[in-house]
Amino acid sequence: MAEKKNENIERINTLLEEFSNTYGISGFEKNVREILQKKIKPYVDEIRTDNMGNLIAIKKGKGPRVMIAAHMDEIGFMVKYIDEQGYIYFSKSGGWFDQTLLNQRVIIHTAKKDYFGVIGSKAPHVMKPEERLKVVPINEMYIDIGAIDRKDVEKAGVEIGDTVTLDRKYQRLINNLGSGKALDNRAGVVSMLETARILAKQKVQAEVIYVGTVQEEIGLKGARTAAHGVNPDVALAIDTTIPGDHPGIEKRSSILELGKGPVITVSDAEGAGIVVDEKTLAWLKTTGKDSKIDYQLSVGEGGMTDAAIINLTRDGIPSGGISIATRYLHSPVEVAHLGDIEECAKLTAEAIKTAHKYFGK
Repeated sequence: MAEKKNENIERINTLLEEFSNTYGISGFEKNVREILQKKIKPYVDEIRTDNMGNLIAIKKGKGPRVMIAAHMDEIGFMVKYIDEQGYIYFSKSGGWFDQTLLNQRVIIHTAKKDYFGVIGSKAPHVMKPEERLKVVPINEMYIDIGAIDRKDVEKAGVEIGDTVTLDRKYQRLINNLGSGKALDNRAGVVSMLETARILAKQKVQAEVIYVGTVQEEIGLKGARTAAHGVNPDVALAIDTTIPGDHPGIEKRSSILELGKGPVITVSDAEGAGIVVDEKTLAWLKTTGKDSKIDYQLSVGEGGMTDAAIINLTRDGIPSGGISIATRYLHSPVEVAHLGDIEECAKLTAEAIKTAHKYFGK
């Protein structure tokens, strides 16, 4: 007899595939926002987009105002120069590791249409021995779309400032893992959407504000303006984080593992990001224990999330983070566990149900 499929996991996989395959670098999140708006509409009472481009979806209720933030943007590139031969040079938008980019296929998104291209390089056959040992920096890389010369590129409609994303499609792996571009943070967006679905028909003593934030990858910008406008009593950022369950990283750098549940942030960026206050941390840990949801704890040394900037908004907003351990972050082949996305949503939903006990007025 064939094994019965888990409906929740299958739904999450379908959503993750759709969001991962959608293009939207920082500052150009429209495509992602439109999908999120359509998907979350049945679960909320009010939806709007603020001046920054953040999607704000409100589930009305009496009690503390709880903001759930998940950033919609992905890292990418912008066209910055076209040479006379028709080769296109580009700049990074967000934190790329240059070594992952060489010989990737890309898509240039113009006002007219999308064009496929490749990030070209000299063939190893004609490299000097010392050249083969060097990492090619991004300022020496270029995109080849097959143009004859610069006029050919301009005729196609490619302009300075056009956005560029990697041409990479989502694929499901074995053991409920999924791989694709932009799982940071489309995995978080899917988990936020699942949270909204779980709570849609439940009575909750809180007003829940789901926010798809913009421009997180280039400075946490959308979260700053959204938090100021929403002015919540408490906020949670749902994002991805670095696990230590694969070769090349030691357990002392990260004890996190895929498939072991959502990750509750204690602090990130060695405290330069957020140090979660004791009440918020106790709220999340107690929720996990009482709900029998396995969770992991993280003291991070790398990047930070929207929680860091929300925490500093106005006179200080109690903020926490719940993350999904994801391998190979900021690469074209990020890998996350579908079960972790589901459990992250469950933990977030259960926390919202008890928020009034900790942040009631």
